[in-house]
Amino acid sequence: MTPTTTPPPTTGEEPAMTFLEPGRLWLLALLLILIGTYLYLQTRRRSYALRFTNLSLLDQVAPKRPAWRRHIPAALFLLTIAALIVGTAQPSVPVQVPRERATIMVAIDVSNSMDATDVSPNRFDAAKDAAQNFIDQLPPRFNVGLVAFDGTARIINSPTDDRAAVQASIENLRVGPATAIGEAVFASLQAIQTFDEQAQTDPPPAAIVLLSDGENTAGRPIPMAIRAAQDAETPVSTIAFGTDHGYIELDDVAMPVRVNREALASIAERTGGTAHEAESATELHSVYADIGTSLGYETEQQDVTARLVWIALILALATATTSLLWFQRIP
Repeated sequence: MTPTTTPPPTTGEEPAMTFLEPGRLWLLALLLILIGTYLYLQTRRRSYALRFTNLSLLDQVAPKRPAWRRHIPAALFLLTIAALIVGTAQPSVPVQVPRERATIMVAIDVSNSMDATDVSPNRFDAAKDAAQNFIDQLPPRFNVGLVAFDGTARIINSPTDDRAAVQASIENLRVGPATAIGEAVFASLQAIQTFDEQAQTDPPPAAIVLLSDGENTAGRPIPMAIRAAQDAETPVSTIAFGTDHGYIELDDVAMPVRVNREALASIAERTGGTAHEAESATELHSVYADIGTSLGYETEQQDVTARLVWIALILALATATTSLLWFQRIP
């Protein structure tokens, strides 16, 4: 598949700034107190000057300078403080960053039949180990999602590059009644189709790996799921766990749970995937070998505190410079 890139969305608007620590902005109230204090002192200074009645001597002691100059260093100093206060609130702006869209959905059967011990240590633990080993072998560029299914199918992890989170979810899976293989395929397709804002019109390159003993007992039938995967052009590879001699204990009664290899092989063959036995799961590199790459974009909050620090530094230097040039002192 030829690599594709979805251009970043453009809105024509400037990104809105947000704050990771907005509670710290209350410090701006102290700045208002500083401004009020400065204005009060300026008023007192004018009143004191009017009491100096010898105007000729006043001109010699305090020669005339442009009145606005004395306010510039103070204004720059206040702006410096404002920039530092805003910086402590950790301002951030949304930015569009590229994200690899290629996705693998792992669907694991968590039905009671997976408790059968005809596969060591049992079908369920073998399936979890196989899924985790498969994720370990995936190239870094792939996103991975997880679906668990018994009588219903649930998206446990939407496609993500956080492999540890998905593997932790696999470890925490528990078994339940019935088996809805068709629903597992539909749930996996749903996760792929909601990957990002472009997924409905431009689905990410993807594949499904389904681990099961293959006996569908609930939900939509397998042929319907096959058609949905074909329409989405998403191959489904399967791993069959179990033998013809498996059983589980229900109310102290041994109940046979035969593995349906034919159903799993049919899903793989008709969707363009590959069928595997539990013993051959190490060959799963073929699942992702032909999946292309596609870059999309997602919005992330980028911390811009450093910008405020630079602004504050520039303002502080301007404060010192103007004060030295005009008043021969640093404020």
